Amino acid sequence: MTDRALPEQYLDGYAEILTEVSATGRRLTRDELASRRALGEQAAEAGHGLRALVSAHLTRARTAWPGSPGSADDALAAVQQVIDAFAEGYERAQLLAVRQEEAARREFIDDLLYGRSDLGRLAERAERFGLRLSHAHAVAVAQGPAAYDEGDPVPQQVERALISRFGDRSILLTTKDGRLLCIAPGHQDEVLAHFAKQAHAATDGGRVAIGRPQPGPGGVVQSYEEALNALELAERLDLDDPVLRAADLLVYPVLTRDRQAMADLVADTLGPLTTARGGAQPFLDTLTAYFDSGCVAAEAARRLTLSVRALTYRLERIHKLTGANPADPAHRYMLQTAVIGARLLDWPSQDV
Repeated sequence: MTDRALPEQYLDGYAEILTEVSATGRRLTRDELASRRALGEQAAEAGHGLRALVSAHLTRARTAWPGSPGSADDALAAVQQVIDAFAEGYERAQLLAVRQEEAARREFIDDLLYGRSDLGRLAERAERFGLRLSHAHAVAVAQGPAAYDEGDPVPQQVERALISRFGDRSILLTTKDGRLLCIAPGHQDEVLAHFAKQAHAATDGGRVAIGRPQPGPGGVVQSYEEALNALELAERLDLDDPVLRAADLLVYPVLTRDRQAMADLVADTLGPLTTARGGAQPFLDTLTAYFDSGCVAAEAARRLTLSVRALTYRLERIHKLTGANPADPAHRYMLQTAVIGARLLDWPSQDV
């Protein structure tokens, strides 16, 4: 953009200031500096580039120079003051615009994830951020050892990795409550899978949960809640998988839908273990390892750092105390369901 392409208003009074200041050797007055800052703000708000604006000021200075009395040093000092004040106003306007954009983005994300805005209006606002809420979307949530904000290196690293591979693709990356979030169209599972890989590495082994694709303006909040529930389940059940998919964990919400029924099952099935020396926890750990290892005693013993004989003794004690034999297929399902329920309800540390 040349000087001719710029509206004259951004150079208003500039030649006169140069002429007077270079002749007298004085510095710009407070009002003159304020006027240059105001023009810089106006130019930024109008969308003009700073490089072109600085070039226009230098070109105008060269044009006015032959008619400007005084020393070259005084003239250059005046040009420097003008451009510095103009750039200050320009940068101030840009910073304000960035902050307003960040505030609007954060407000939109809060409304989107909490579902507290009119869905029609929410869909309109979403297009500004590259989302078409009429389509299905899925949400991946990454949780690391530390809390993250959008300006932190970790979110920026993950965002660069996704953009370099997929470009725009209607992807929205953000943070919420210290976690990293990726919102992507429901049919682009490869985006969320790559996000999970990058987030797991960037967060030093953090865990990632991926909600199911859900349709419509309210689909994002549904998928987000599924991902959060998956993270909570993983913590309660001590799951080792770095990437969890809500679709693979649907059995657990089903089991806990009737909390009282699950509490009764835990109390009736595993309650007798509390009468043993040392309490129920060692036996609960034994059952967990036994079921997680596919009911292979040797593998379960290895996981618990026990001998196979010690493990077998514990299983026999469980059979004697509860009346249910872990090795019997007829009893196994009831015991395993009760063990899952105990972990979900944080029993025996919490009463049920």
